[in-house]
Amino acid sequence: MERVKTAFVGCGGIAGAHVRGLKILWDAGIKTFEVIATCDVDLQRAINMSQDIAAFQGAKPRAYADLEEMLAREPELEAVDICALHRIHHNLAITCLNAGKHVTIEKPLGLTMRAGRAIIDAAQQNGRILQVAENYRRAPSERAINWAIRNGRIGRLRMLYWIDVSERLWHWGWRDHKDQAGGGWTLDGGVHFADLFRYHIGEVEELYAISKTYNPIRFKDRERLQDPVEITVEDTTMATIKFANGVTGTWVATNSAPGKGGNFRAIYGDKGCIRWNEGLFTRDENIPIEQLEKEFMDSLSEQERERLFPRGVTDTIATELKEFCDAVRGKGTVEITGLEGFKDEAICMAVYESAWLDAPVRIEDIEGLKIENYQAELNEDVRLM
Repeated sequence: MERVKTAFVGCGGIAGAHVRGLKILWDAGIKTFEVIATCDVDLQRAINMSQDIAAFQGAKPRAYADLEEMLAREPELEAVDICALHRIHHNLAITCLNAGKHVTIEKPLGLTMRAGRAIIDAAQQNGRILQVAENYRRAPSERAINWAIRNGRIGRLRMLYWIDVSERLWHWGWRDHKDQAGGGWTLDGGVHFADLFRYHIGEVEELYAISKTYNPIRFKDRERLQDPVEITVEDTTMATIKFANGVTGTWVATNSAPGKGGNFRAIYGDKGCIRWNEGLFTRDENIPIEQLEKEFMDSLSEQERERLFPRGVTDTIATELKEFCDAVRGKGTVEITGLEGFKDEAICMAVYESAWLDAPVRIEDIEGLKIENYQAELNEDVRLM
């Protein structure tokens, strides 16, 4: 199969994990891609990434500081991997889609729901593939959890608990600013969790949430807690979730809880529960997560195992990128399409919108762009209104 000619747009932060994913594929003999360009407003970052890719790929991608220049000078380019900050996702993605390129884009899909809808529309109008990087469900443990649930191992689902309690006093750059990130961890990491909720349980119908910023000051110097910065995103959200199938959920995320923190992530059914990082527990048996993974793997046919974990690769970003390249070549489809990423983000935005209104909100109203109070200033700022 001819290699898909790809480029990176945005070469900092998470892009490094994408490069590592490609190297894992390359080392496994999966060479379905060729990165021919890197692009970042900081040209040195693009150059550094080009060198990292050349170290395993051989051929060195050309580095650019301007997206339009890259698109003009790389006529063979077929697909792009966008790893930029949330604020500019829609600008970059729509430009690439309108130029006829397939797009895989880091989560969340867009700065707001309206931005995400614009990206999806551009993909549909141009007949291009749009993949959103929601890779958590690809882990063997998540596939095993889903398999166990689908096979009735914990019975009929009843409740979800997803509780993360910690403290972070240091400043996390642009992620701590609403105009750049769209929201705090409830959006940035929350889209991954929302995807798992939908994957394991089903669609969310309605939720009610409270949002707080207990620590509006964070510190650039994380060791000495000096150089204060005022943040503009939430640090705590608490939501009650109603799923369409009757399951109820509690989702709590805070990084402003001093002292002892912790996590409690579990799905309960009428026969037992699954607890993340622990395993499956019923009235009669306790199965460690490692054993559950083995049972799942043993249940797979060779063909299914190769589809999910090609040549034994289990790195979630690597398998995600292979799937994208295969889809570009017409060898299958992507699991997390633009619409799937849009639905994941709607759950997160519903938390903010509910807190804004101090009332329950229906997810269909978030997806239908009928409720945009929290998002209004963001949409106006990036001229989406």
